[in-house]
Amino acid sequence: MFEIKLKDNLGRTGILKTNHGIVRTPALMPVIHPGKQSIDVKAAGAEIVITNAYIIYKNDELREKASQEGVHSLINFDGPVMTDSGSFQLSEYGDVEINNQEVIEFQELIGSDIGTSLDIPTPPHVNRSRAEEDLEITLERAKESLKYKKNIMLNSVVQGSTFPDLRSQCADELSKMDFELHPIGAVVPLMETYQYKDLVDVVMASVSHLPDSRPRHLMGAGHPMIFALAVAMGCDLFDSAAYILYAEDDRFLTVTGTYKLENLVEMPCSCPICIEYTPDALRKMDKNERKVLIAQHNLNVSFAEIRRIKQAINDGNLMELVEIRCRAHPRLLDAYRQLGKYVEIMEKYDPSSKKSAFFYSGPESLNRVEIYRHLEKLSKLPKKSRLLLLPAHRKPYHKYLSQEPGEFFSEGSSKKSGTDDLQIMVVDVPFGLIPLELDEVYPLAQNDSPRIMDDNARHFIQEIIEGTYDEYDEVIISSYLDQKFSLGLYSNYTLPESLNMKIDDQQKIIAVADYQFGQGAGDALFAGNLEIVYSKKTGKIRHIYYGKELIATMRASDGIFVLSKEGARRLHSRMEYPKNRVVVNEDSEPYAREGKSIFAKFIIECDSNIRANDEVLIVNENDDLLAFGKSLLNSTEIMDFKVGQAIKTRKGGL
Repeated sequence: MFEIKLKDNLGRTGILKTNHGIVRTPALMPVIHPGKQSIDVKAAGAEIVITNAYIIYKNDELREKASQEGVHSLINFDGPVMTDSGSFQLSEYGDVEINNQEVIEFQELIGSDIGTSLDIPTPPHVNRSRAEEDLEITLERAKESLKYKKNIMLNSVVQGSTFPDLRSQCADELSKMDFELHPIGAVVPLMETYQYKDLVDVVMASVSHLPDSRPRHLMGAGHPMIFALAVAMGCDLFDSAAYILYAEDDRFLTVTGTYKLENLVEMPCSCPICIEYTPDALRKMDKNERKVLIAQHNLNVSFAEIRRIKQAINDGNLMELVEIRCRAHPRLLDAYRQLGKYVEIMEKYDPSSKKSAFFYSGPESLNRVEIYRHLEKLSKLPKKSRLLLLPAHRKPYHKYLSQEPGEFFSEGSSKKSGTDDLQIMVVDVPFGLIPLELDEVYPLAQNDSPRIMDDNARHFIQEIIEGTYDEYDEVIISSYLDQKFSLGLYSNYTLPESLNMKIDDQQKIIAVADYQFGQGAGDALFAGNLEIVYSKKTGKIRHIYYGKELIATMRASDGIFVLSKEGARRLHSRMEYPKNRVVVNEDSEPYAREGKSIFAKFIIECDSNIRANDEVLIVNENDDLLAFGKSLLNSTEIMDFKVGQAIKTRKGGL
């Protein structure tokens, strides 16, 4: 059983429950060679390990002990154990002395927590006919393996070589079968040859077609420099023999690459091994003793990176970590740039607001979900006939507008002084166009970028500005912006003194509601004679009342509205079904009315546009409003999961 706890992009932290305890994902599974293990991986932080059932099966002594005492006793690990089926040996040697039924039944016999069917690992870049033939066998064996499953959880591996459509086809077919986890297989050759760009296509083609409720295991991904990128693509589990294999060759793993002992003057990190020993001391040691110490370092570094990734997901800055890690190698940067092509998929999973600000760290940041989402939302908001574009200064923009003479009007402008038909926006990196009404809303206010603009950002903003020409009857732009972005289309006109740029608070709250909940939400929430209450400390909008009834509170941290009972009623009455809604079944209705949190298994329908951290309405099948709260998952996850909370209810009894 798997349950999501926190999310950032496609990355998630979660709880995987097994017969031998829980695993907190993302998780690294050290590979344990049965009969040869000399490293205490649990002391290094391992909650789950992986070993090879086929190796145990082939060795008479190991098979006898595992059959009598179980695999946990054999490898001296009392936590969850995953077993591989021999597919790696099949790919290496072309044949194995075991069939699919035998390997499943053997994994059951030795007490594996998670077993694996005998798939066909198809190497990268084979011809399509071979990939299709191998995939057909893999799917047949996957279906067959379910006949022999009894007590273990079962993996089924996504194959398809480097053909994204075959990977997606395999994932679709496996999704229809009753498996608990899905490894993504035959990717080690891509990682060994630094073909990380192709790895992104393989992983995204697989993950985007797998059920969200099943953990994904990137097989053979044991180097810590790849973990952050893989987690951002939705991978939950990794297995590593690299910690010991690299140690046998006197190589140290780090998040930025690999170091050979012979080249070290200083130790590469601050783990206990690196503090206690020097390179010279290690070089003078017996090779076996040295191997153990380097392996411990490699595990320390690997588990430290897993912990860092979990913290980044909690803080909402996973993608900043990915950008840092992917600058460790040019091929990793290729991979991160390739990931930007999947922004539409990633947008569905990225929470609508986060604890952390958006940091622009280079041109690759322009492909981030937050920018894509903002521009999509902006395109759906009501438009006025004229657009005035102003240069950005300090945040919040509306307090620090530049009004230098000779800046603003374009040639041929009617020079109207009124603002009824004029939309005022600030131009800034990285979000392009920011309506003044929205300049305190996440992430438009919670971001930072270098003051020295790179050419990619300049071109990006230029394209956005030019894209406004067909959307408005008149675009009015400052000469400063004209020069900065080399538009070459504008002449200088004096800004009329009567032009009022003060943002009306009624318009502001309507615009924020439309941006947050969808067009029409502002009018639904904020009709009538309202009272706006401001924070005594900051002067920002804090509460909106209708008479004595609180409608909504604007959260100071991100400028987002949190509804009250009256606000939920208003939104529900004016927004068409199923907008902003999750629909619960009859069994859950009394608990929703009592204000208790809603579990995913009780939800029978929801708005497909719901994202994690969205404010949502909770209704029954008749669309009666029961409660309201915050979504912890997106719409796809809500409908797929059968365990865990989906909605944190704020109030019931409506």
